[in-house]
Amino acid sequence: MGQTNSAAVSLPVPAGPAQIGVAQTGVVGTGAAGTGAAQTVLAPAGGRAAWETVFAILIAISFSHFLNDMIQSLLPALYPMFKANYALSFAQIGLIALAFQCTASVLQPLVGLFTDRRPLPFSLPLGMGLTLTGLLLLAHAGSFPALVLAASMVGMGSSVFHPESSRVARLASGGRHSLAQSVFQVGGNLGTASGPLLAAYLVLPNGQGSVAWFSFAALLAILVLGGVGFWYRRHRRAARAATAGPGRHPALTAAQVRRSLAVLFALMFSKFFYLASIGSYFTFFLIGRFHLPVATAQVHLFVFLAAVAAGTIVGGPLGDRIGRKYVIWVSILGVLPFTLLLPYADLGWTTALSVVIGLLLAAAFPSIVVYAQELMPGKVGMTAGLFFGLAFGMGGLGAAGLGWLADATSIATVYRLCAFLPAIGLLAALLPDLDRLKAA
Repeated sequence: MGQTNSAAVSLPVPAGPAQIGVAQTGVVGTGAAGTGAAQTVLAPAGGRAAWETVFAILIAISFSHFLNDMIQSLLPALYPMFKANYALSFAQIGLIALAFQCTASVLQPLVGLFTDRRPLPFSLPLGMGLTLTGLLLLAHAGSFPALVLAASMVGMGSSVFHPESSRVARLASGGRHSLAQSVFQVGGNLGTASGPLLAAYLVLPNGQGSVAWFSFAALLAILVLGGVGFWYRRHRRAARAATAGPGRHPALTAAQVRRSLAVLFALMFSKFFYLASIGSYFTFFLIGRFHLPVATAQVHLFVFLAAVAAGTIVGGPLGDRIGRKYVIWVSILGVLPFTLLLPYADLGWTTALSVVIGLLLAAAFPSIVVYAQELMPGKVGMTAGLFFGLAFGMGGLGAAGLGWLADATSIATVYRLCAFLPAIGLLAALLPDLDRLKAA
C-alpha cells in the first residue's frame, strides 16, 4: 500500500462545455470539450507504470471484498446449525436471511447517493467495523431475536462497504470498467465460496462461539481498507470528476433509461431469486434428496460458489470485449436448460449442472452494474449501491419467500419452480446497445 503515491488513473468524464482535469500536482484545470467520452488523467507522481499502481488498488479492494463476503457467507452456511440448536422453522431461517439482506439492500443506494455528492474515503473501514460488531454478536447470540439483530448488523456493514468500494474499483479501472468490476466482485465471490467450507470444518465442529475467530479477518480488512482510504483521499477530486455529469445517457431519452432500468431489475429478480434458492437451501436439498451429511453438503455448496467466482472474473472482460448487452442476455437466458434439468439429476450430474449454472449466471453481474452506470453516468455510487442492494434485497426476499414455500410444500418443489426463472432473460432483447450508440 505504500507505493500508491505513484497512481496514474484514467477516468471517463461526460462531455460538456468544459472537462475537469486533475494534474500531477493535484491542481484542477480545464480541458477542451469533446463529442465523445473525454479522458481525465491523474498523472503519475513517480515513475511507475499506471497499470501497476491501479492493479494494486484493485487487488486490495478485491481482497477486502473477499474478507467481507467470507464473513457474511458464514451466516447462511450456519443455518442448519441454527435450525437444530434453536428448533427454528424454515420460515424463521428465511426471516434471518431477510433481516441480513434487507438491511444491506435498503441502505446501499442511500449511501451511494450521499457519497456521489461527498466521497468518504474512510467509510470503507467504518463499514467493516459494523460487520465486525455483527460478527461478534452472532458468535454470542443466544436466541432467535439476537440472531436477527446480529444478521442486521452484518447487513449494515455490507451496505456501507459495497457502494464506495465499487466506486474505488471504477476509479482505479483505467477505463476498463467491466474488468475492474470483475476483479472487485470476484473477491466477494471467492469469499462467499469460502464461507461454507470454513463453516463446515471450523465452526460446525467447534460450535457457535467459534464464529468469533473470524473477527481477525475483519480486523485485517479494516487495516487494508484504511490504506485504500488514504489512496482514495488523495484522488478525491478525480472521484468527484468521475461522477460529474448528466443523470442519464446522452443518447437516450428519460423514458428509454427508465425502461432499460426496469428490464435490468427484472433480470436481477431472475438471477438473484434463483441464487437464493442455491445459497440458502442447496445444502437442505442435497441432504434431503441424497442423504448427505452436513459437511459434505457444504462442500457441494462451495463447488457451486467457486463456479460463481470463476464466472464473475470471465464475465467482466467479455463485456468489455463483445458488449455488455450480449453478455447479460446469454448469461441469464442461456442457463435455462441447466436449471430445468437440475431437480431431476443424480448427485454427480447435480454437481456438474450446479457448476455450469454458477458460471453462466455469475457472468452477467459485472456487465449489469457497468451497464446501469452507463445509463446514469452522473450517479455512479448510487447506481452501484442500488444494484448491489437489489442483489441483497432480491436474495433476502427470495430466501424468505422460498422458506415459506418449502415449509408448505418441499425443497424439491422449490427447485422445480425456480428452474423457470431464467426465462425472464428474454427481456434482455429490449435493452439498447450502448456500445453501438457510443460508436455512432
